[in-house]
Amino acid sequence: MTGPDTGSVNIDEVLGDLRWTVLTGAGVSTDSGIPDYRGPNAVPRTPMTGQQFRSGLLARQRYWARAYLGWTAMGTARPNATHRLLAELETAGRVDAVITQNVDGLHTAAGQRRVVDLHGRVDRVICLGCRTTSGRAVLQDRLRDLNPDFDATDLQVLPDGDVAFESTADFVLADCVDCGGELKPDVVFFGENVPEERVLECKQLVDEAEALVVLGSSLHVFSGRRFVKQAHQRGIPIVIVNRGITRSDDLATLKLDAGCAETLRDYVRITQPAPEDLASA
Repeated sequence: MTGPDTGSVNIDEVLGDLRWTVLTGAGVSTDSGIPDYRGPNAVPRTPMTGQQFRSGLLARQRYWARAYLGWTAMGTARPNATHRLLAELETAGRVDAVITQNVDGLHTAAGQRRVVDLHGRVDRVICLGCRTTSGRAVLQDRLRDLNPDFDATDLQVLPDGDVAFESTADFVLADCVDCGGELKPDVVFFGENVPEERVLECKQLVDEAEALVVLGSSLHVFSGRRFVKQAHQRGIPIVIVNRGITRSDDLATLKLDAGCAETLRDYVRITQPAPEDLASA
């Protein structure tokens, strides 16, 4: 293989009437106000690992205090044009499913019916003791009641709903209401493994796909990149749309250094001029 085509053909020429499985990354949610980890303008940072989170009380205080302050941005984010277009393309029979590396739940909020949240959902909380899950919004209310004077303004919001804020030692944590255990966001932290059943579901989707479309991901993390390798081994078309290079550009049939929403709009305009809500999303 000599490398991806970078624009001499259009996305519609590669995909034609094929049905896609879509893999999305943080670049899909930037238009919803959620910053990207690795985009061209991303601020370098080192997120907390799962091992660090479990290391003791101070680490959990640091995480939950900052997540508490950052929840306003994450909790109020709404689907953008890319989310809506993908949901409409699913309805039109073009998109089979979305595998998302994002934890914001915006694909589901946009009406996407088949979504695999590869890294979990930040709007859910899980107890490390009894494994009971509950809603993040409920925990937010509990944390507010426990920390009535804890506040901050003009803080830098980070991609996972966290914020750059260090004075957290006095933050009071909320424990599981069922067993008193420690609470953790129901997401896969850096250094943790994606649950095997979730990986198998994604592999099945890629096995059944006629094409794989990657949107807004640098494919830096293996948990997502493995599906591009799987699609390449199957010999199906791979389209990657991302601002900047990715770690799988050499496997792409077509690589577009472009925005996700405008690329999908162009595809819809050429291939599916009706219904009108697709082109205007």
